[in-house]
Amino acid sequence: MEYDLDEEFKEAFSKISKLREAIAPDIMLKLYAYNKQANFGNKFSSNDNLDVRNAFKLNAWMQLNGMKSDEAKKEYIELANTVLNTNK
Repeated sequence: MEYDLDEEFKEAFSKISKLREAIAPDIMLKLYAYNKQANFGNKFSSNDNLDVRNAFKLNAWMQLNGMKSDEAKKEYIELANTVLNTNK
């Protein structure tokens, strides 16, 4: 069976989205940033009225500047699997 990075990424996203346990804020920021980088690359966007929370999210994403989409997906999957295996 051929490795399908997009399917594995979607599955990891779905599992994290359904997780009922709380995830530490720093891990949530990393997951957010990897997801944004995987889906939008370096096309950073934000609204004009950045609050502190959104500023942290944007900063986390911008730190991945230049990371390729496939690499961001792999990092997301790895981190998601770590979180999911910890919460079993």
